[in-house]
Formats: sequence, C-alpha cells, structure tokens
Amino acid sequence: MTDVAIVRCADYADVEAALTRALAPFGGLDWVRPGMKVALKINLVSGGRPDSAVATHPALVSALCRLLTARGAQVRVGDSPGGVYTAAYIGHFYATSGMTAVEETGARLNRDLSQREASFPAGKVLRSFQYTAWLDWADAVIDVCKLKTHGMMGMTCAVKNLFGVVPGTRKTEYHFRYPDPGDFADMLVDLNDFVCPRLSVCDAVVAMEGNGPTAGTPRNVGAVLVAQSPHALDLACAHIIGLQPEDVPTLAAARKRGYIPARAEDLSVDGALFTVPDFKLVTERNSLERFRPIPGPLGALAGKTMRRLMRARPALAKGECVGCGRCARVCPARAIAMRKALPRIDRRKCICCFCCQEFCPQGAMKARRTFVARALGGGKMAKR
Repeated sequence: MTDVAIVRCADYADVEAALTRALAPFGGLDWVRPGMKVALKINLVSGGRPDSAVATHPALVSALCRLLTARGAQVRVGDSPGGVYTAAYIGHFYATSGMTAVEETGARLNRDLSQREASFPAGKVLRSFQYTAWLDWADAVIDVCKLKTHGMMGMTCAVKNLFGVVPGTRKTEYHFRYPDPGDFADMLVDLNDFVCPRLSVCDAVVAMEGNGPTAGTPRNVGAVLVAQSPHALDLACAHIIGLQPEDVPTLAAARKRGYIPARAEDLSVDGALFTVPDFKLVTERNSLERFRPIPGPLGALAGKTMRRLMRARPALAKGECVGCGRCARVCPARAIAMRKALPRIDRRKCICCFCCQEFCPQGAMKARRTFVARALGGGKMAKR
C-alpha cells in the first residue's frame, strides 16, 4: 500500500497532469460521487501573489477543482488566515493570491464565516476549541498545502496547514495556550485527528526557503505530493528539504502516536524520494528533545533549560522595518511595543510563537539563533 506519491513537476503549466498521476496510486478520485460536497482547505496566510510562494498556488487548486467537478462534486475552497475573520479581509486575500480563478472551474470560494465550538475528548492536549463552521458543510475535506519553512515548527506543510481550521484572531489564543513547540505540535496533531482529511495534497512545485512562511524566497522544488495521511506527506516533505524528523515537532508528535515510521525511507513511496541540495532553512533546529546530561528529574530539568536556551527567537532587522506596527498588533503575548517607530521585544514576555515574523509585511522580523546555539553549533543559517 502506498503511503506517499511523489510526481516531478517543473512548472505549473503541467500541474494537472502531475496531480492526476499523483492521485492514481490511491485510486484517483474514484471515491467521489455525484453531488458529494468536498472542501479544499488551502494555505492562504497573507494572500501573497502566486509567484511569491506564500499561498497554495491557484493553478494547483484549480486543477484539483476541475478533477472534482468533473466527477459531479460540489467544491468549496477556503481558509482562515491569521487576522480578523471578516468577508472583506478574506476576500482581499482571495484576490491577491489569485484564488478567485477557482470559480472558473465551477468551484466556490468559501464565504461562510460562522464559527462553532468543538468538543474533542480524544485529543491529547486539545479537547475543546473553536473552528470554522464551513467545514461542517463538507462530506470530505482535502488538505491542500504549500511546502515552506516555518519559524516555530521548522516546516509548514499538511499538518500545520490545518491550523487554519481555527478562526482568524483566535489563533493567538492557541499560541499563548501552547507556547512550547512540543505542546503546540500536539495541538496541531489533535486538530488533524479532528478534521481527518480524506487526502493531503502538497504544492511543492515552487516551495519557500529561508525566512518562511511568508517572507522567504521561492525555491523551485518541482514536485506534487499526495498522501492519505498528512503525517506521511510531511515526513516525505521534510526529507525533501533536508530536515530530519526530530527537527520538526509535529513529526516528533506524530511518531510518538505511531502515525509514521522513524524515517522517510521507511515510507512506501510511489515515485522517488529526493533531497533539494542547500535548501535554506529558517534556522538550524538542534534537536534536544531527548537531551539529558544526567539521569533522573535533574537531568530532565537541565534538558528543558537547554532547549529553552537553544530555541530560535524573533529578532528585528532594523534596516528593513517601516514601522507599520503590525507585529505589535498580532503578538498574542503582547510582548512587542513600538518605540520611536520601531518594535521592541520584551524577552520576558515573548513566547517565541513567531507570529510577528510570520505576519511582518516587510520580512523585517527574522528567526534568529541564540548566542548559546551559535556558540555550540556555528552561526550560519543551516544548509543541508
């Protein structure tokens, strides 16, 4: 049985053919019946232009919509990016990302902004939460993600994409509730268990490297990936960009639950695993999850302290800042204040959620390694 299908695709002009081949090992879309309602949960974030590699590319989303509508499905496309969850806000991002093109296929963009409270006793850390109610309309959800680096999680792909199930500004509450990357990862895995996507599709034709997930650099990876498990898809994508499973908290959390094998090489892959040389990560993520210099509780405390000292944190590149103040407005911990038109971060309050870095329109906030991390592991951005 295939875990992940990987089809090389050099250009979005060929994406529909590549997507069709990637779906084939899973029976194509034979499970879709006429009249079935299918929700495509895309990655919209801040609605960057299609060539910016910020959002899922509209060409891939449109191709999937055509395949679904050809089988008689009703298709709705949507997301809840960070920020206010209003029609005008979402509509602006649909337009700037080029996502309005999906309506030419017969699909609809989601305009239902209602919210509901979920009770999820099966969750490990997330047992009640708010979610975007439009997903209840669907008979099946397809997770349509973008491969990008990420300040807090190392990588954003299928699993992190479902954080968009949480409505707009409520996301800040979850960052504050789960400031530890491991707890945040468990929360994301719980969300994936709740949504239970029928398929996960990854746009890795052009990915984002460097200061992702919104201010990095587009990087041609040339692939479309499909999996039934979002965790298996993420494991393959981590391998592609040169990350080890232990470097990505969501993969570590999924591994503990038995959802994925220890290595990407242990997946059953239709196609060929590959690694992009010198893919620039947000920052080198030293895995210290199991670090204990001595046995027992004292060693566990030392390991926790070391992880905190090694964890990357947001920092301002002053020459790139325009003083818009958006970082201060989106900070869930209220750790940023504007002083003389520049943001100042109160390190005592900062929870290293990287919301400021993710939503800075100029890319002036960077994920920076601490002095301890640089001293132990060198100071340059990781290239593998």
